Amino acid sequence: MRELIELRTDTREALVDITPQVRDLVRRSGIRDGLVAVYAQGATAALMIQENWDDSVQRDVVELLRKLIPRGGWQHDVQDGNGDAHLKSGLVGPSEIIPLIDGRLGLSTWQNIFFCEFDGPRRERTVICTILADGGAET
Repeated sequence: MRELIELRTDTREALVDITPQVRDLVRRSGIRDGLVAVYAQGATAALMIQENWDDSVQRDVVELLRKLIPRGGWQHDVQDGNGDAHLKSGLVGPSEIIPLIDGRLGLSTWQNIFFCEFDGPRRERTVICTILADGGAET
């Protein structure tokens, strides 16, 4: 099963929790065991599994990446001023794979799936969610 998760972002850099949307797709798929692959489309976006207890960790991730890869001074900035966003998305990566166990995401209590925006705000961002059943799994 494959579906798209559409979202919009309101700031230049942010982590957006998409776990509820992924859980809903898993529930609707009826697949009990397998893998859930999530993939962020766009060269200035990424995905990350991170702590969900409060948003301080997400703010820390954004701040760390700002310090590691500051805005300005990158060769790509000549084209459209977002060289840092490309570097941040490349460092974090566009995809995550989560085990599907007994119809539930195999995340720990404190883990959620976050869409990472590095070049917002954007009216439309897309995450491709693919749910694969184990070879012998029943749906």
